[in-house]
Amino acid sequence: MNSSVQLTGYGLRITDVLDVTYKKNKVTIANQAREALAAGRAMVEQHLSSGLPAYGVNTGFGALCDTSVSPDTLRDLQRNLVRSHATGVGDYFPPEVVRAAMLLRANSLCCGHSGVRPQLVETLVQLLNSDVIPAIHSQGSLGASGDLAPLADLALVLIGEGSAWYDGELISGAEALQKANIAPLVLEAKEGLALLNGTALMTAIGVLAWDKVYNLLAAQDAAAALSLAAFAGHTAAYASELVEARPHPGAVAVAEHLRILLAGCTLVDIGKKKKIQDPYSFRCVPQVHGATFDALRHVKSTLEIEINSATDNPLIINGQVISGGNFHGQPIGAVLDYLAIAVTAMAAMAERRVNQLVHPAYSGLPAFLVPDPGLNSGFMIAQYTAASLVNENRVLATPASVQSVPVSADQEDHISMATYAARKLEQLVTNAVFVTAIEFFAAAQAIDLQLQPQKSMPQDTLGLKLASIYDLIRQDVPFIGQDAVLSGHVKHIAALIADGQITQELRKHKADLLL
Repeated sequence: MNSSVQLTGYGLRITDVLDVTYKKNKVTIANQAREALAAGRAMVEQHLSSGLPAYGVNTGFGALCDTSVSPDTLRDLQRNLVRSHATGVGDYFPPEVVRAAMLLRANSLCCGHSGVRPQLVETLVQLLNSDVIPAIHSQGSLGASGDLAPLADLALVLIGEGSAWYDGELISGAEALQKANIAPLVLEAKEGLALLNGTALMTAIGVLAWDKVYNLLAAQDAAAALSLAAFAGHTAAYASELVEARPHPGAVAVAEHLRILLAGCTLVDIGKKKKIQDPYSFRCVPQVHGATFDALRHVKSTLEIEINSATDNPLIINGQVISGGNFHGQPIGAVLDYLAIAVTAMAAMAERRVNQLVHPAYSGLPAFLVPDPGLNSGFMIAQYTAASLVNENRVLATPASVQSVPVSADQEDHISMATYAARKLEQLVTNAVFVTAIEFFAAAQAIDLQLQPQKSMPQDTLGLKLASIYDLIRQDVPFIGQDAVLSGHVKHIAALIADGQITQELRKHKADLLL
């Protein structure tokens, strides 16, 4: 039975987000959060009764911040905000991204600094627990005043408009609420702005991408180790004393992981190669993969601060309504761009190892890893596909968070583009998973070719850890004795990586990567 996740506004972890997103754990609101919400709302009501202007509470928005709005139209102001800002385009975000974003927005509001009623957060949590998933367009956010356009799509469903998925069907927001027995909200002063002015979408995508990169890195270490065995390479470059002479934590951790993976492998360090050192794509794995490890640590720290932050504007702080910039996505955009660069380098190195394996002058194996090359092309075009994906990733790795475009009559004159940084990271990671799948496929093929003359079994020569990964791949992916369609096999291995099955197999044999 799935346990519930309690929202306090603080202390939410990435693992909690993943549990609610994928396992659909139920969500509750802590009493202390309800008290903070009530206190924040009381301050908004008190400020309204004073008649003093407060941005977005009784004024217009953006460049219209100096335009006062009469008290009898404040509900109209919030409804108009949601409708006017729902200008997103493109495909809808996947439901899992929206689930994560809903959780993050609810937790942020639970800090009590946004001035919304407890009822608003309760309704948002009701949607999440009932699996009513607003249809949110993926394009249109600048990541500056938060994710305005995407979160407007979310807010539309809360007021009984827009569209949502319910029981796997895309229907109107009004119908979805009716089927889930949830009453639509009438937004009070400040509440539409509080829903829209946040970083929930960019952070949700970032959290889910972070988890995928962790699984990818663990798998990529295993792929590199399997390739080294197929290449009959050297393990000296992974020695603890060597790597600790330049002790970046990631390099030290990856080198240890490689030593664990290669324990008992009899295909390495046997002096077959004339060269006394291997190419960089084998020798520098701790340094390149280690940079991804270090990036993951830094990104996790940033994300876990963000998911427990008030990202609205204005905020209720010490009894005052204060305008600020907590909605700006730069902290998220910068670290997700950083992670994209690290993953791009790691995937590029994987493609180079594939090239080493398919090239007979380097590997000593049949050209393109197939018996009777010439009649057969083998893995020739698999390497092409890896090279194509690496090229795509090099373009996608161009930072988005430096691409500011002023908007709102220059009132919002510096933006982050953090949501696009998150979106392109998602595509980049998917590409990298396919590159890794191609490396696994090629390495398994090369292992078989390496052992055929000796009539040895991989399970007897790879060591326990690597043999378990080899066996997982070979359960459904055969040796390619003559040309065949390879794309289905690549997709299968990619699913093993993306679904965390490689990580689980490593964990089963106490060979997982400890972050």
